[in-house]
Amino acid sequence: MAATLSMSRMLFHGRTGSLVTLSNGNRTAQRNHPGQEFNNGVVISSEPLSPDQLFEVRIDRKLNSWSGSIEVGVTTCNPASLEFPTSATGFREGTWTMSGTSIMKDGHTVIEEYGTDLDQLSEGDRVGVMRTRDNAVHFYVNGVDQGVAATGVPEILYAVIDLYGKCAQVTVVEDLGREQALCNEMANEAILEASVAAAAGVIVPDQLCFHDKCGSLVKLSNKGRVAERRKPMDEFNNGVVMTNRPLRDDEMFEIRLDQLVDKWSGSIEVGITTHNPSALEFPATMTNMRSGKGRDMSNSCTIMMSGCGILTNGKGTRREYGEFNLDELSEGDHIGLMRKADGALHYYINGIDQGVAATNTPRRVWGVVDLYGMAVKVTIVDRENAVYPTYNGDNPTLNNRTNNYIRRMQAFETDAVRADNSRVEQEHLLFHPQCGRHAAVINYQRTAHRPNAVDDFNNGVVLTNRHLNPNELFEVVLDKMVDKWAGSVEIGVTTHSPTELDYPSTMTNIRSGTWMMTGTGVMHNGTNIVDEYGQNLDRLRVGDRVGVMRKTDGTLHFFVNGVDQGQAATCVPANVYGVIDLYGQAAQATIIDQTVSSQLPTVKINVESSSSSSDELFFHHLHGRNATITNNGKTACRPRARDEFNDAIVMSNRPLKDNELFEVSIDKMVDRWSGAIEAGVTLILPEELDFPNTMTDIDYDTWMLSGSAIMQDGSTIRNGYRLDLDTLQANCRIGMMRCSDGTLHYYQDGVDMGVACTDIPSGVYAVIDLYGQCAQVTITSGSGVQAIDNHVTTTELEPSISSPLSAEVTHRFSQCCGKNVAFKNNGCTACRMRSYDHGLLFSADPLRAEELFEVQVEQVSPQWSGSIHIGLTSMAVSDSTLPSAIPKAGTELTVKPTWIVTGSEVKKNGVTIKENYAPCLERIEADDRVGVKLCLDGTMHIVLNGEDLGVATTNIPKNVFAVIDMYGMVDSVTVVSSGFADVFNSSRPPSSSSSADGFIEEDLDEDTAEACFLEFHASHGKNVELSNRNMTARRTDSYNQGIVLSHRPLIRNHVFKVRIDKLNASWTSSLGIGIVGFSPDKWSPAVSAISIKKSAWVIQVDSLFHNGLKIKDNYGPNLDSLSAGHTVGVMVDGDSCLHLLVNNVDQGVAARDIPATCYALIDLYGQCEQVTIVTNSDDIRSVNQPIEYREKADMEEGKKEKTTRSPEISSVKNCEYQNMCARFVASLGLPEGYFYADSNQCYCETCHKIRGDDPYYRKGEPPKECALPFGWCKFGLRIPLKAEAQNIYDKWHMAYGGTQPPVIRKILDTGDLHVSNEMSVVGHSLLPSQQMFDEKGKPEEQEDIKPIQLSPSINFRDHKTKRSQYACMTFQVYVKPGSYKVGSQSIAANEQIDPRFNNSEVEWTTKERGATVLSALVVKIE
Repeated sequence: MAATLSMSRMLFHGRTGSLVTLSNGNRTAQRNHPGQEFNNGVVISSEPLSPDQLFEVRIDRKLNSWSGSIEVGVTTCNPASLEFPTSATGFREGTWTMSGTSIMKDGHTVIEEYGTDLDQLSEGDRVGVMRTRDNAVHFYVNGVDQGVAATGVPEILYAVIDLYGKCAQVTVVEDLGREQALCNEMANEAILEASVAAAAGVIVPDQLCFHDKCGSLVKLSNKGRVAERRKPMDEFNNGVVMTNRPLRDDEMFEIRLDQLVDKWSGSIEVGITTHNPSALEFPATMTNMRSGKGRDMSNSCTIMMSGCGILTNGKGTRREYGEFNLDELSEGDHIGLMRKADGALHYYINGIDQGVAATNTPRRVWGVVDLYGMAVKVTIVDRENAVYPTYNGDNPTLNNRTNNYIRRMQAFETDAVRADNSRVEQEHLLFHPQCGRHAAVINYQRTAHRPNAVDDFNNGVVLTNRHLNPNELFEVVLDKMVDKWAGSVEIGVTTHSPTELDYPSTMTNIRSGTWMMTGTGVMHNGTNIVDEYGQNLDRLRVGDRVGVMRKTDGTLHFFVNGVDQGQAATCVPANVYGVIDLYGQAAQATIIDQTVSSQLPTVKINVESSSSSSDELFFHHLHGRNATITNNGKTACRPRARDEFNDAIVMSNRPLKDNELFEVSIDKMVDRWSGAIEAGVTLILPEELDFPNTMTDIDYDTWMLSGSAIMQDGSTIRNGYRLDLDTLQANCRIGMMRCSDGTLHYYQDGVDMGVACTDIPSGVYAVIDLYGQCAQVTITSGSGVQAIDNHVTTTELEPSISSPLSAEVTHRFSQCCGKNVAFKNNGCTACRMRSYDHGLLFSADPLRAEELFEVQVEQVSPQWSGSIHIGLTSMAVSDSTLPSAIPKAGTELTVKPTWIVTGSEVKKNGVTIKENYAPCLERIEADDRVGVKLCLDGTMHIVLNGEDLGVATTNIPKNVFAVIDMYGMVDSVTVVSSGFADVFNSSRPPSSSSSADGFIEEDLDEDTAEACFLEFHASHGKNVELSNRNMTARRTDSYNQGIVLSHRPLIRNHVFKVRIDKLNASWTSSLGIGIVGFSPDKWSPAVSAISIKKSAWVIQVDSLFHNGLKIKDNYGPNLDSLSAGHTVGVMVDGDSCLHLLVNNVDQGVAARDIPATCYALIDLYGQCEQVTIVTNSDDIRSVNQPIEYREKADMEEGKKEKTTRSPEISSVKNCEYQNMCARFVASLGLPEGYFYADSNQCYCETCHKIRGDDPYYRKGEPPKECALPFGWCKFGLRIPLKAEAQNIYDKWHMAYGGTQPPVIRKILDTGDLHVSNEMSVVGHSLLPSQQMFDEKGKPEEQEDIKPIQLSPSINFRDHKTKRSQYACMTFQVYVKPGSYKVGSQSIAANEQIDPRFNNSEVEWTTKERGATVLSALVVKIE
């Protein structure tokens, strides 16, 4: 055994840093005033370290006011005579310190990446230092040796601890974990003795060790008893090892976890396999082994425990096994397995049997260990020598799990005894007479109903009269339903007795012992545990059946119309009662007696039959076994997407027509698997297809796109197609179309990606394979290219409420445009930035019949020849259309039929079809107006300065967009037309309809219109209180039940707007806003806006919901980010389109075809507690309010400010200014690799006001103020890894340095602003600076380096960039504290440059290389 070490007791020396107080017999040190001071906290050991003596401390207290944390090291300095520095890195004369992840000697970095980051440690973590006998320094984190930090150190060394930054208190620990180390040492010595005996000729009979053939990164040692994965910080797999021989019956194969790293997810996996390691080609991970056939495991078979589940041949066979998760084990824990003589496989964690993991396993198996993810090193241990760890509270997770396991085993044994001793015949399953206050039990306790279902919607909970037996189905049939409410029946089980339960309004409010299926999800104790589980219960109708069963293994299954929806929960206790909640629409249900249930007909929901009267596309009801169809056949998902990656093929319900687009949006992705969605077509009927694992397994009549490969009948016929499905993300759209010429085209986000293959026969079905990462898709309404008339006017639908014409311009340009175009004026004005071409513009929406799209010429440049072109195109245009699809001139638009008037000629697809049509457009001048009109008879007219020039061409189809080409001398145009300008004219018959309250709106002026709905309706949520003449609504309790509606219907083109008065940060999420199409007089308020299931459009967060279903993502700003004082409103325009306005900024069309009579809706949800209706005459409070929730430490002088790297998100979608700046940066031709797009931020007036940015902020150590670049746009740059290691985000200051286009590329190449000064030096070689920089060291200034000028103000210009420019550029840089000099401005400014900074301190200069790090390129277009 190891020799006993003679070590002195470890204490702190009495002399310490100026702010340190010692206690607990000099074993505890704390820094005084830790909230105000961050340094002067150095303590030293009382005696020099003995060889191999570990000096270790525990972090007792941390606070988050500062950056940086504990630092530890050794020094030759004697504390008795030492003048203590402010920090440990200030030591000299032989001092080695670990700071963050770096090792420093005498204040200079010698190793940048050494071990665990000390700044990330938490309270309770331990850190220590040791000088070994060979005079090497090792650092320890939580008992784990981080490796050699320094060699050849002196023998007399004292330990140093610096209570720096976040670390406020530490305590010396006496050999903490020593007992565990001794246990490991004893086990290793036993192994060593066996090895020595073997070397001496003493044979250990057939001892288990690892086979010498193993994974490519595995290194074996100690005679094959120790396995270690090489490069653990760079690689996470290829660490499979196997035993040297097959395991015997009842033989224990046990390993000890010796080393873990915290870089990866996942950890060790252990199991058995029939594969002989001598003949095996080792996979990257053992769960990739796919051999084995069905349940017969007599063939090749691999069984592995991964996490807390069991996988057989790579597929999950048990989701929850045992009481331990392998991913949560710690170093020193033991994992064992045993194949017993009866073929059962058992696992053992720290000696505790976890029960049967698999049965009927093959007789000849090898043990397998996969050193995956966090697991780096293991040692085989013999059972007789195993010493299991004792935690003594250090690992409460494992202690609690062990105790729970023992308790459950005891309870299980007790239940088994009770069951054996008291077997009685069970009575019939009935409803218990005690139930919710709105429910009643009738029909001899077989039926439950809500007698007044039209007047109330809840308090309808009913339980069974007894416990459910194992495998007993509790099933009810819906007898009556009402259409008034949202929501429907909910069913489940509970441990609560019907005689003792305090019946709630709804069963999902119960917070213990309850499992309920509600809608499509499953809830446990009121919390969602499965979001997308099975068929939607809210869509059931009279005659449908729903049931629940607890099986003998403790799993819970729900049934809809006799179809098992799959496992919903595990570990459900035995004695549970059945529950139904007659909620919302469900008014009456009757228990089905299972003794006669076989006589009931099975109700089969057939999507095809439900759609037989229409031609709409759905998913077919036949599909792969891992797929589920929901949302009335529109949505397909793989519910267990993290457990299964295939067997999820879905098909269209009918064959596709020629030129018909079948398009789906990707709703959900998971990051567990490789590969993603696959899409294509097949001639095979769904009824005749034996659905395979993946559609590329089919070898006849099938064409698929997999990744970027086109496959026919399972074989690749083409690689490198323009669309790569494996690169798509959530919210992307993918479509396919068989054209009339027999070609197959794919579409991404509405853009045709070209011909994929030819000679596709007619009558093919669309196929989607929810493979790998793709977990859910929904059929969309298509890309808009289908010839469907969606443009029925309001008069054609129903009599409308007429309203005066709005003076506002309602038309705007699409964001799809030529590459030389820039927008302003909220997308209504377009400018050509350069050259004479690439100036194509399109209308944002298709033109409707008799609609005029007109522009006014703002500016002309006579140096160019040619002029504006105008016309119509059938090309599908959207804001997301790729720029590469836009040609340089309108006459080159030939992809789809396009009609253009150029000069006096009319051209179709670039070919002249009519000459001398009208006066030559090349004579057009500034302030002239020109427009294009689509008439009811399908003709195109051009209108010049209000004069209709007649028919230009005929036979124009529907769904065409206006196209304007700013060609030649026309530089700028503005939209001057309004939507439906010719529909709502004086010739239209007056409307005789009126609103619900009987008033006519035709003669309302603006003030009268506002007064009509400037109050909330008296019918509102139960937690709402109205005041201020019903103009203010306040939520008085809870976080929901806060819906309010406008008192009157909305008037077209008038905004209903509210101001947020009060927010409560205790809740999550915030207000919702939208409209409803019913009168509030006959409405019972819902719990929340998105639970309204009838005629409701609601915007919440940044998504649009229609009748409770999400129909649009990424719309407008995130409403949860709005602050008090911000305004939000809704408007329905003359085209029946819903708009959202945030701080008076129109976010564009949210939804179309809004009902003629609708009411505004506000949901005071979550954080939003109070709003007030505002009018245009109100003084809107400034959105740029001081932020009141900052921490005190962030606002006080002389203290560090905690900062974050997380980039903010701009609050305005498609910001015109940001797009214009982005196009300018793109024109510079800078490599994309320099930029980090996640840090991009727009600071235009609209964006920064919506966010509520403060104009100045403090940063660095010590804190120093810097201005935000208001009026500019920031493009983030990638920060060097070396700079990140120095934590410059928290410690360095921020400034701006002006630049010019000629030197930007050189600066980015070198990372050095000094380049701008060196460009004038002839023959000077611009090479990257090789000078090292570190946190505490400072290089000498170099006299031959010209200083660079920086400033904390964005308004400052140095002498090189002070002249006026069309585009201004500057770099935002991190500046090392102490590396620069603060001086007076040198540009001879007579006025104060920045109101926050005096002119005498606005200019910073530095010669020091390596003292600046580029953060962003900041651009301003003037």
